[in-house]
Amino acid sequence: MKTKLSASQYWLVKSEPSVYSIDDLKKDKVTYWDGVRNFQARNFMRDRMKKGDWVLFYHSNAEPPGVAGIAKVHKEGYPDFTSWDKKDKHFDPKSSEQKPLWFMADLEFYSKFKQFVPLEALKANAKLKDMMVVKPAVRLSVQPVSQEHFEAVLKMGGQS
Repeated sequence: MKTKLSASQYWLVKSEPSVYSIDDLKKDKVTYWDGVRNFQARNFMRDRMKKGDWVLFYHSNAEPPGVAGIAKVHKEGYPDFTSWDKKDKHFDPKSSEQKPLWFMADLEFYSKFKQFVPLEALKANAKLKDMMVVKPAVRLSVQPVSQEHFEAVLKMGGQS
């Protein structure tokens, strides 16, 4: 099956729904994805995420956690200005406008899944056994997803 949502790359981003949910993104239409403070996740956003890439929107620290919908990369990585704002909860004194340490990208709402796909369902799907989000040691808030995994999750969410 070839998805209608083709791109050169696919991603999964995590957000706590109490902080920012798929419904918040639907309301806002586009948002900047700030506050990523892991170097590997930052590198994915800064170096590899491209405009037009598709994104699985994952609700973390929720009961249950899982994939809630789809977004699209609206703007490629750029310096995370919240990191040098002393009043922001994501402030990092090691980062500055002159030498930004952290980056963000803009995401655009595409759709909310017809049915939420809980983490347990992802783990139970043999096709997804190599997906990063199902591996216990992988906690990245931004992670690459293969096209095959992306399409399988779309189907589980009632999007194909």
